[in-house]
Amino acid sequence: MDLVHLILIGISLSMDAFSLSMIYGTLNLERKSIVFLSFLVGVFHFFMPILGGMIGSFVLASFFLHPDHFAGIIFLILAFEMLFNSKELGEKKVSFAGGFWQAILFAFSVSLDSFSVGIGLSMDQENMILCGVVFSLISAMFTYVGLKFGKKLSLKFGKIANVIGSILLFLLGLQYLFSF
Repeated sequence: MDLVHLILIGISLSMDAFSLSMIYGTLNLERKSIVFLSFLVGVFHFFMPILGGMIGSFVLASFFLHPDHFAGIIFLILAFEMLFNSKELGEKKVSFAGGFWQAILFAFSVSLDSFSVGIGLSMDQENMILCGVVFSLISAMFTYVGLKFGKKLSLKFGKIANVIGSILLFLLGLQYLFSF
């Protein structure tokens, strides 16, 4: 598989990170939190396909939930947390201080698909490190752009952008949870 194909796969894997980052960006995050979350998503997108290539078949066979259902549960948790945190929003900026595990959950949930892609690529790709690097860079960039765009929406539309984002995340979680 050549680099162009890896980039196209990386873009497709990063689309969910982008859309969820737009929603999450409505929290009006501080710049350091935006950079941290983008970096964290990139790190997860580096390791998840490599782990998928190494142990994926075994893990998926013994996993009691479909990965989409697991992601749906995480999205629902994040949606409720965003909605309950919306009352604290105003013009203040929010950081992940105290919300480190929320950031980990976010990065993990948008990286689950790269785990399963790693399973498939391990059969065809000799250099899984290159896959991880390409997926990592693209997903970090898409996350950063999505968070910045969501922040602009938040500044323009205020608290309503966060509520709408929470509802969209909730609906997305239900879609993942009930997909077959």
